[in-house]
Amino acid sequence: MLPRVGLRMPRTSAFSAHRLSAHPQLHAIASRAYATTQDKKTLVLLGTGWGTTTILKHLDTANFNVVVVSPRNYFLFTPLLPSCTVGTTESRSIMEPIRHIVKRRGKQMQFFEAECTDIDMGRKQLTLTQTAEESNVITQIGYDHLVVGVGGTYNTFGTPGVEKYACFLKEMNDASKIRRRLKDAIERASFGSLSNEERDRLLHVVVVGGGPTGVEFAGELHDLVTEDLAKWVPGLSQRIRITLVEALPNVLPSFDKKLVRYTEQIFEKNGIQLRTSTRVKEVRDKTLVVQHADHGEEEIPYGTIVWAAGIRAREFAHTLRAKVPEVQTSGRGLIIDDYLRVKGTRDIWALGDCTVSKNAPLAQVASQQGKWLARALNGLAQDANAFEQIESQSKPFIYASNGSLAYIGSEKAIAELPWFRKQITVGGPFASVFWKAYCLWELSSVRSSLSVATDWVKRALFGRTMSVD
Repeated sequence: MLPRVGLRMPRTSAFSAHRLSAHPQLHAIASRAYATTQDKKTLVLLGTGWGTTTILKHLDTANFNVVVVSPRNYFLFTPLLPSCTVGTTESRSIMEPIRHIVKRRGKQMQFFEAECTDIDMGRKQLTLTQTAEESNVITQIGYDHLVVGVGGTYNTFGTPGVEKYACFLKEMNDASKIRRRLKDAIERASFGSLSNEERDRLLHVVVVGGGPTGVEFAGELHDLVTEDLAKWVPGLSQRIRITLVEALPNVLPSFDKKLVRYTEQIFEKNGIQLRTSTRVKEVRDKTLVVQHADHGEEEIPYGTIVWAAGIRAREFAHTLRAKVPEVQTSGRGLIIDDYLRVKGTRDIWALGDCTVSKNAPLAQVASQQGKWLARALNGLAQDANAFEQIESQSKPFIYASNGSLAYIGSEKAIAELPWFRKQITVGGPFASVFWKAYCLWELSSVRSSLSVATDWVKRALFGRTMSVD
């Protein structure tokens, strides 16, 4: 399925492999040989998200020994992840193998499907743990330059029961889990022996988090209920309830207030209950406890709960932070400067959701950071002091907003677009067309764009499918 991309280089170096029987928790400690050319610097990229994938697209790989390390061997187009939970878009349509992205551009790299678990900054060495199933292989590789783009993961804010009972929406596995949970709840609710109270509980979906991810999932779920479940299970579809819980006074706090009001009006019309100024205190097996701003606690029964509230840096970012605690003082992620350099380190850059800067954790921020860093590195490939010289050779990174989009259901979306020095705000069917056009344009390949467009046509002609493994 995946082509092998080899590096043909005149000289190679390899780390030796050995087994440590003294540590029973590790089946084997091995080092996988990788080719390097000694007259080139080794550039290691951690992650295959928006930032690092954009670097690969714009980097001149002839100037570096490029090594990519990530627990997933594909790029995930996250704006369409909520639509995968209900069958509007199929999962493979938005997963582009990283080797395909690199090979199509005639570039070279070495890829390791592994998790980076530790770093020795003095020796410039990374410890990798292979993530293949039933594999516990540990590898060590060296680097001259390192780019940390490991991204972010869900943030529970220490709320009891979230990790045990809630579904998240950050990775494709999360979307599949939600899809399966929804299907199971509907099938269980179809049994006639259930009480009405238990049936209503099973068919109540609670979304925690009023940001774009939570709002888009609620919109997609509403479309599934009204367009498909109303035909398949008409008796049950009328009992399905969607509740969105947000701790702030309103949803979509980063959007224009007019668009927020429009979204709230559409949700009210579609029967999606908004509970703003409401904080989740605890998630239990079949209920969640919430605290209202203006009155006391309430216990809400649910069948499926989707947690889309907050984001935090992945574990490696905190591992790196711990190496320089006197400088890296933020618990949210890696503090970087205006040149994307990790403060307190040398020859290490970071970008995207694992960082702390003046920019919001958005996909387009990470993408622009990746493009900026690739161009900067291209100009400094032969410079032994690239980490220091980048400040004199490049202008600081400045994020330029391309606007914000969010799908809100019923073939409607909201858009906040820059026009010269003004912001244009649009909500409705036209914005939905614009949102779809943006997705097709931004997808990483023609194959992905055609696959997504085909999914949309099939959905329009035949409806969605909730089939799941």
